[in-house]
Amino acid sequence: MCPSGRTLRAEVADSSSLRPAFNVLDADNDGKISRDDLRTFYAGFSSGGADEDAIKSMISVADINKDGFVEYDEFERVLGDRRRSPQARGGGGGGEIMVDVFRIMDKDGDGKLSHGDLKSYMEWAGFAATDEDIRAMIALGGGDEKGGVSYDGLLKILAIDFSS
Repeated sequence: MCPSGRTLRAEVADSSSLRPAFNVLDADNDGKISRDDLRTFYAGFSSGGADEDAIKSMISVADINKDGFVEYDEFERVLGDRRRSPQARGGGGGGEIMVDVFRIMDKDGDGKLSHGDLKSYMEWAGFAATDEDIRAMIALGGGDEKGGVSYDGLLKILAIDFSS
């Protein structure tokens, strides 16, 4: 459910706070993240397309059972170890999925997701989000309409708690 109260995507019954992030990357909604899913995700935000080496690295880091896909439990294991923001880690590493997601969404590279960044992503992902929905997301993430939201704000929007 969107912070404004509208439902933008079917809710998935799961006790983990990482499910929304997984669903963002699982472009074809088949329950696993493939190289094609990551290519699709990156293509929506980069005119140069996806970096095949980065995609291969992301899959290989998370694909514990080596079947070529990242299932939810593997995704949860990899991201469950990421407890601090990239700023607290000194900028984070290039293979960290949520850091990469944030960087891709941050089209102007200013370290904040603006109203335009979020609106663009929602349209690309097929979510019918109104300007009111986007403003509610920004507020939920602790940002404001002028400045947008930080990486930590995106985690709040997606209901991901890396602080514990």
